[in-house]
Amino acid sequence: MKNLTLPILFAVMLSMIACTEKPVEKSEYPMFWTWLDYRPTMNFDSVCIIMKETGLDGVILNAPTPDDYRVAIPIAHKHGLEVYAWLWTMNLEHDRDKIIKEHPEWFSVNRKGESLADTKAYVDYYKFMCPALPEVREHIRKKIIAYCEVEGLNGIAIDYHRFVDVILPTTLWPKYGIVQDREYPEWDYGYHPAMIKLFMEKHGYDPRTLEDPSTDMQWLQFRCDQITEVANEIADVVHAYGKTMAASPFPTPAMSRQMVRQDWGKWNLDIVFPMVYANFYTEDVSFISDCTAENVRDKNPMTTLYCGMMGVDGPEMFESMDAAFNNGAEGIAIFTIRSLRSPEIRSQFKAYADSVHAVRAAKGPNPAANKQIKVNANPFENTGIMKLVHEKMQKNINSDSAVTLNLGEYTLVDEYGATKCYEVTEQNSGKVFDVKFYFYGSIISGWSVDLK
Repeated sequence: MKNLTLPILFAVMLSMIACTEKPVEKSEYPMFWTWLDYRPTMNFDSVCIIMKETGLDGVILNAPTPDDYRVAIPIAHKHGLEVYAWLWTMNLEHDRDKIIKEHPEWFSVNRKGESLADTKAYVDYYKFMCPALPEVREHIRKKIIAYCEVEGLNGIAIDYHRFVDVILPTTLWPKYGIVQDREYPEWDYGYHPAMIKLFMEKHGYDPRTLEDPSTDMQWLQFRCDQITEVANEIADVVHAYGKTMAASPFPTPAMSRQMVRQDWGKWNLDIVFPMVYANFYTEDVSFISDCTAENVRDKNPMTTLYCGMMGVDGPEMFESMDAAFNNGAEGIAIFTIRSLRSPEIRSQFKAYADSVHAVRAAKGPNPAANKQIKVNANPFENTGIMKLVHEKMQKNINSDSAVTLNLGEYTLVDEYGATKCYEVTEQNSGKVFDVKFYFYGSIISGWSVDLK
């Protein structure tokens, strides 16, 4: 009987809280946000002044403890800024070393059988836990409750709610000396014994026995669904406390499923801040347009769509925001306010934000948010991406950018997974290039150029 009493009591308590606290209405959500790390030693008041002078309405704040939020929130509210707690979930955050020591059995396992408890994936702080373990879910639930109990906190924005990247964004490959044109075992996580056991109970086979588990859609979706279950358990808690549920996932649901097993279109979110960081992928603003259009199509219909983007201290900042709004975003989140160093750019940002607020006040929600905008996934018709491809070719043949390349026909020579491989010859130099385009979801998600 004891095992039933506490969950039932907790559910009753949450339902009582839900009856006494009113969730935020969509029309009240701030439109312009920044992610920000908070430390007790910082002059947070001066940062809030800069945020407000730049035209921001909200801050997605990462602070070490709930008590740090209790200090920061009154300061932010004084400046008219809403505060969401930016919380890591599946990847450990401030309590990393303690949990690794006490519960090494909680950690995610890759296709080679290696656990993150004692191996490294890319960086030392990647310590993802297994979502199939009830103990892990309970640990996350308790963490969320601790922050929901902070008075004045407007919402919870979860991050790292996924598996390790089986595919990194293409521009990060050189940093780690890797090529991920397909899924490789050392980065393919989700093979914890508890996960395998649940999958076998449901589907009757062990994915490790397959010649290539990366091609098995049931196994892919099962891992996505485990992450979704935990996300929606978190949402239940957040909503019971009358707070807004948000998340900062990968660029689109389709990309996220393939790259990190994160099917966020099925999450019960009030707000989503997809991290549409074009400089990590195609390096062209068309990536923002394409992702936003795809997100309008694939997000939960009850979720308000924002666009998360890198802060740029230049005119590209405004081109990026135009691309997001024109394709259906209701607001913007930048990473981070510290990237807007120039007073002139901050002033322009404020003017931009004021103009968008004025239009919304007069005309209501963004009409593009309800349109199905067709994305053109043909890279050869994307002038921005092809310009970058050609610039890379010119550098490889030591050609001045003013010299026009004399290219032959692009020939498709191979196609596998998300990768399409082409060859093309520069006629003047006789050099042959391997050009690859990567399609995660239905959009161009990256490209590479190499001399053959």
